[in-house]
Amino acid sequence: MSLPQLELISHNLCPYVQRAIIVLLEKEIAHSRIYIDLSNKPDWFNQISPLGKVPLLRVGDEVLFESVVICEYLDEITPSSLHPSDPLIKAKHRAWIEFSSSILNTIASLYNAVTEEVFEQKRQDLIDKFSRLEPHLQGSKYFAGESFSLVDTVYGPIFRYFDVFDKLADFLIFVDTPNVRAWRENLKVRPSIQGAVVQDYTQLLLDFLKQRNSYLSTLTANFYQMKPRLKG
Repeated sequence: MSLPQLELISHNLCPYVQRAIIVLLEKEIAHSRIYIDLSNKPDWFNQISPLGKVPLLRVGDEVLFESVVICEYLDEITPSSLHPSDPLIKAKHRAWIEFSSSILNTIASLYNAVTEEVFEQKRQDLIDKFSRLEPHLQGSKYFAGESFSLVDTVYGPIFRYFDVFDKLADFLIFVDTPNVRAWRENLKVRPSIQGAVVQDYTQLLLDFLKQRNSYLSTLTANFYQMKPRLKG
């Protein structure tokens, strides 16, 4: 099957973009990629993005938006689906994918929290959310056991945030969720997840956090005083 010409319009820190890149890499789909500055969006981007967000996927002359839509499209136009075939299980996977977006929203609230008190509230919110995931993993390698699925593509970028947060302090998010901890480690070494970000992602995220004027910004500034700038 001949695939259309694909171009992914991206941002170098966006976890939703990472979802699409992971699927592209998992399924070895030929594509081009362009990165834009969301603080200074090009006019052409505003004209084709209904929500003003990334990712966008140009499919020939057509444009798709919303990361889950893009991921499912990429999955459907290639063999060996990353979704389970059973309709009920597939629906449950889609539900947990939706749940992942609520985690990303809480992470954004965490790094934007101005006070330590609000930060602590958001930290506890994250602990609670991962606790809801814990019994559904049952110590398996991936969300669905040994098979990598679309659910894994959306949680890989989530756990990447904590790889960077861990450089600042131990926030004890996963202390009581051993299944989530193991899942995180298994996703961390998956080549598609490793390859979903630009080479200097860690430094870019630290720079971003430092500029938030938040409680986490203070911790990031302290980190800068202790450590040299990172190369990767």
